Amino acid sequence: MKNSTYKVYLFTFLGLCVFLFCGFQLYHYLRVKFAKIEVTLVENRTIEFASKKRVSEYIESINGEIIDDFWIDTTKALGEQKVTFQFINEQKIKLNYTFLVDIVDTTPPLVWLSGSYSIVKGSEDNLTKSILCGDDYDKNPHCYIEGEYDLDQVGTYPLVFHAEDSSGNRTEKEFNLKVYEKSIHSTPSTPHYLSFSEVYKTYKTPSNRIGIDISKWQGDIDFEKVKKAGVEFVIIRVGTTKGIGGEFVLDEKFVANIQGASEVGLPVGVYFYSYANHRMQAEKEAKWVISQIKDYSLQLPVVFDFEDWTHFNDYQLSFYELSMVANTFLETVENSGYQGMLYSSKTYLENIWHSLNYETWLAHYTSKTNYQGKYKMWQLSNIGKVDGISGAVDLDILYD
Repeated sequence: MKNSTYKVYLFTFLGLCVFLFCGFQLYHYLRVKFAKIEVTLVENRTIEFASKKRVSEYIESINGEIIDDFWIDTTKALGEQKVTFQFINEQKIKLNYTFLVDIVDTTPPLVWLSGSYSIVKGSEDNLTKSILCGDDYDKNPHCYIEGEYDLDQVGTYPLVFHAEDSSGNRTEKEFNLKVYEKSIHSTPSTPHYLSFSEVYKTYKTPSNRIGIDISKWQGDIDFEKVKKAGVEFVIIRVGTTKGIGGEFVLDEKFVANIQGASEVGLPVGVYFYSYANHRMQAEKEAKWVISQIKDYSLQLPVVFDFEDWTHFNDYQLSFYELSMVANTFLETVENSGYQGMLYSSKTYLENIWHSLNYETWLAHYTSKTNYQGKYKMWQLSNIGKVDGISGAVDLDILYD
């Protein structure tokens, strides 16, 4: 009897729990279903591809407060996209709201041309491949040249370079193709150097450091003399690959350079010259770099260096995807405890790279840069002269 009574009480209790739970669920359902929702959206809800827009920028009024005013993902694809956010209305009820935005691409392709383009007589006709033609969104914008020319005949040919992306955005650039005869005689020029001491005297402040970046091209380096000359840091090339998808190549002076700089107490960082054409390759490159530097102490960043602009059309990348390749490399090194940095020249930073979440090493060979973006380091010359290095070397300023 006692066991039967216990079972009755148990089932009664469980039944009551189910009743209360279902009642609560029903109450919550009805409360949400009949909750007051007053949301007025802005009329124009188009968003440019890869631009940064928050949810609140598309809400004119709302009877409550948005819980998470997140960035809308504008990088997946063009066209209509659902955006769902949560808010708490004036009755203190947590609600979901969904609206549509239209992701568009109105940016025309970029054709990297000035008013003229010179080529040696007899060259292979690959102008549409060698002249950079790229787009923010499209990996393969339609690029072609209008006009007649003869690469076997010296002369100047007026032409038009056309580029069109999948959204119908077009770029046209008029230019003169100059076909010239290659000279068999050349007069050797006397190299002109910019002395490190002059740069130090001109640019040194309490809030920066003056340094150099080096690779195998500088040959054997006397780091005692380099440090004595006033050099305050060194960025060292760790390696590269043999072109797109090629095998890794350790810079033949990397070990000597990082050991030599470290032995005299110079802070060091490294850079990798990349040919990555997709994110997986960039991650692979980053892991290779990490494996090469793991036994050394770095005080400065691991730098992603992409400069193969002459062959950019071969990469089958949009400018956005190229930026994500760099992001993947830098994210990988930062996840391993290193600081990441992007290296690029001023014109490419201004016209090609999308905003990255990493610091920038600006290359701009001038006495005073007019680059308006943020940068942590500035490479101001590639003809520097430092005691301890026989030839020219790049000169850099690091801002602390």
